[in-house]
Amino acid sequence: MGTIEWRARWDAWSPVALMIGLALLLWYALAVFLNAPGAIERVLASRGDWTWQDLVQACWSLQRPVLPAPHQIALDFVSSLVDWPIDSPRNLLFHVAVTGQSTLLGFVLGTLLGAVLAVLIVHSRTLDRALLPWVVASQTIPVLAIAPIVLVILGSLGFSGVLPKAVIAMYLCFFPVTVAAVQGLRSPQRIETELMHTYAASRWQALWLLRLPAALPFVFPALRVAIAAGLVGAMVAELPTGAQAGLGARLLTGSYYGNTVQIWSALLMASLLGLALSASMAGLEKWVLRTRSRS
Repeated sequence: MGTIEWRARWDAWSPVALMIGLALLLWYALAVFLNAPGAIERVLASRGDWTWQDLVQACWSLQRPVLPAPHQIALDFVSSLVDWPIDSPRNLLFHVAVTGQSTLLGFVLGTLLGAVLAVLIVHSRTLDRALLPWVVASQTIPVLAIAPIVLVILGSLGFSGVLPKAVIAMYLCFFPVTVAAVQGLRSPQRIETELMHTYAASRWQALWLLRLPAALPFVFPALRVAIAAGLVGAMVAELPTGAQAGLGARLLTGSYYGNTVQIWSALLMASLLGLALSASMAGLEKWVLRTRSRS
C-alpha cells in the first residue's frame, strides 16, 4: 500500500480517532468527578492521608461507581463472554440470543404489516384517508406506556414467551416501513403508470413489475431504522414482565442491585447488536440492488 493510500486513510479516519480520544478523556474525567465522593467515603477515608493520584485510582476502580470508567466496562464485557459458558445467564451472548429472537420476529411481523398497509393505502383513496392518520397517530403513544397493556392483554389470552415481546417490537417496526413503502410505491412517474395501462396490466401486475421495484430504494433505509427500533421495543418489553433473560432483563437486574458496570456492559452489547442488525440490512440492500441492476 502506497504512501498516498495511507495518507488518504489517515485523513478519513483521523477525525473519528480524535473524537473517540476526546470522548474517552472526558469520560475518565467525569468518572473522577462523579465517583469522588463515594471513593473518599468508602475507600480513602480509612487510609488516612491520601493524594490526588490515590483519588483518581480509587475513582477508576470503585466497585459500584456512579459512572464506571471505560476500562471497567470493557473488562466486565469481556469477562461475561469468556468466563462463563454461553448458556449461562451471566454470559451476554445468552441474553443477545433471547432479545435477538424477539427483535427478528417483531421485525418480520412489522415489515409484513407495514407492507400490507402501504399497498392498501396506495391503491385505495378511502383507506389512504382512513388509515394513514391512524398510522401516524399510533406513534404518539410512548412504547413504555403501551408495552404493559399489550403484555397483559396477550398474557390473558394465553400468549407468553417470545410473541408478546415481538408484538411490542412490531409496534415500533411497522411505522417507518409503512411511510417509506407508501412513498416508494407512489414514486413511479405518470408516464410509467400510463405505459402499464397501455399494456393492459392489472393492478397486481403493475404493483409487482413497476411499483415494488421502484419502492426498494425507499424501503431499505426504512428497514435499517425499523430493525434498530425493533431492538429497542424488544428490550422495553422485557422490563415490565420481570423477564429473567434478555438484554432488557440484564439492565433491570443491574439497576436492582446497583451494578452500574453490568448496566453499561449490557448497553454496549445492545449497541453492538443494533449495529450488527443494521449492517446486515445494509448488506442485504446492496445485494438486492446489485442483483436487480444486473437483471
